[in-house]
Amino acid sequence: MNNIVSRVAGDAVPSKARFRPLSIDKLRIDGFFGPRLDTICATTAFTLFERCINAGMLDQVDPDRPNPGVVMPPEPSNTVTTQMFWDSDFGKSIETAAYALNRERNEKLEAMVDEVVEAYGRLQQEDGYLNSWYIRIEPGKRWTNLRDKHELYNAGHLIEGAVAYYHATGKRRFLDIMCRFADHIGQVFGPGEGQLKGYPGHPELELALVRLARATGEQRYLDLARFFVDQRGQQPSYFDEEARARGEEPGDFHFGTLEYCQAHKPVREQDAVVGHAVRAAYLYAGMADVATEFADDSLTGALNRLWSHLVDRNLYITGGFGPSARNEGLTFDYDLPNESAYAETCASVALVFWASRMLGRGPNGEYADIMEQALYNNSLAGLSLDGTQFFYDNPLESRGDHHRWTWHRCPCCPPNISRLIASVGTYFYGVSADEIAVHLYNSGTAEIGLESGIVNLTQTTGYPFDGDVEIGVDAAEVQSFTLSLRVPGWAADYELSVNGAPVSLQTENGYLRLSREWQPGDRVSLKLDLTPRRIFANPKVTPDQGRVALMRGPLVYCMEEVDNGGDLNSIILPDDARIDAERSDILGGITRLTALACRESWAGNALYAETAPARQKARITAIPYYAWDHREAGAMLTWIRREQET
Repeated sequence: MNNIVSRVAGDAVPSKARFRPLSIDKLRIDGFFGPRLDTICATTAFTLFERCINAGMLDQVDPDRPNPGVVMPPEPSNTVTTQMFWDSDFGKSIETAAYALNRERNEKLEAMVDEVVEAYGRLQQEDGYLNSWYIRIEPGKRWTNLRDKHELYNAGHLIEGAVAYYHATGKRRFLDIMCRFADHIGQVFGPGEGQLKGYPGHPELELALVRLARATGEQRYLDLARFFVDQRGQQPSYFDEEARARGEEPGDFHFGTLEYCQAHKPVREQDAVVGHAVRAAYLYAGMADVATEFADDSLTGALNRLWSHLVDRNLYITGGFGPSARNEGLTFDYDLPNESAYAETCASVALVFWASRMLGRGPNGEYADIMEQALYNNSLAGLSLDGTQFFYDNPLESRGDHHRWTWHRCPCCPPNISRLIASVGTYFYGVSADEIAVHLYNSGTAEIGLESGIVNLTQTTGYPFDGDVEIGVDAAEVQSFTLSLRVPGWAADYELSVNGAPVSLQTENGYLRLSREWQPGDRVSLKLDLTPRRIFANPKVTPDQGRVALMRGPLVYCMEEVDNGGDLNSIILPDDARIDAERSDILGGITRLTALACRESWAGNALYAETAPARQKARITAIPYYAWDHREAGAMLTWIRREQET
């Protein structure tokens, strides 16, 4: 392996055509996300390791421990066990810990990570291969079932953990281990004679290889990522051929169709989001990364079609998607039930990944708006405010029986949402050679390398509860570059000023582009209108007909029984009712929405009657969706019955 060219992905100045994120050690996050990051440092990072180890994961990884065998048998009617992807849970937990250590060094947490890293070092085979399931539980079967058994997926999460840990601590032991494994994968898979033409059944490695390439400067990792993207869905089907080689019939696949793993056709021919939601968004994120790194416009058409299909017909207002528990994914267009919504936390996390990578070719509010929507709502709800409990699925309505898990038989979501929130600052900015794009607003600092030199940005804001954002631009000398500020699509109005002087600019693809010679100490002010607003669904979304949802800024709001009493579906919100916003200290400090509505009541116990329900005035209270299920157990409702103006 060549020497690492930079400790930080994004340190080396990217080309003008590529916008790359900053790495974690160039950021300091305060404001809204600051307390969430502190909770991850103090609690969640430890919780993940402790629960992984209590589940027996380290027993499987460490060859110095007795072999545990199969301790998580397959569920009835399925062909796989979640034990096969324990490596991925450790990878994401290490990544979370790395971001926590970057924020606040902790010897105990670092020692926990190092213990797991050394176990992987002892486990690694002479040829570089590294997978705890196939080394210790099913030896001799490596690379025989890419479709089902998460072998390459596990590698991806371990690689991402290794890159993050190196960035945060400077320790390269884990990075070296994973580079050896990545090199082994590159020898086994590829277009050459004698190489396997397979690809991940569960996409994720594609993203990891791009991150590894950016961290190491090694082109071969980018080439391997592109190979996996290009190879997917080619005929004859690799997954069908490997099934026959195992003595199985391809048609015996538990999920029945290769749409489940997006291998039904080559990626450039795909035009609809199908199958497993997490796999889908991971694949599309990998495609977007490859499109950026190789300036590959042949992927653009498919990415645009897939994006449109998701956001125009299959996306929940909370930024979740995948309504079905059966396949953890898609069903048919406009199928968006509320109470039975699956909307897996991992899927919205993956959507944040995909949206952020769609921004790799340049600032575009279409993608940044969805990234923000998924982040602040479906994703953020997945981790409790105290950092110890997790949502796997995220309904938009509950009768009071849906709560966060302490853990899960398939514990993919806890470390996934944790690593997203712990690294949230890396989604704030996109940086090219001569432009800084500010995608998301949150107080904190960033050190950014441009062609013209180092620029330090300081954001000061109470966002998302306050729409005033001030950005300080500090550099050692005068520099010419473009600062692009996103104006969210939901903002009905905005005001921009530089050093106190109003500036009149039209948005370009949802961004205000300030191209100028920046003086040390310059200040930019952006004021965004946070007037509460009503959102209506396409009538094709049957459950939301005659209903309205409330939003303020990027936040979706919901009603809880603890504030509004039971039977939330008896509440009707008139279209002309005024919606007020008020600050509250509850739930870590939020802005609540209140309105004068009415509630229907029913006389007697009859199931049906010839008289309409009576109505009484009632003041309702709504809280941000991310904060629900933290107080008394009770019903929750996002889409409220509405009464049209007469």
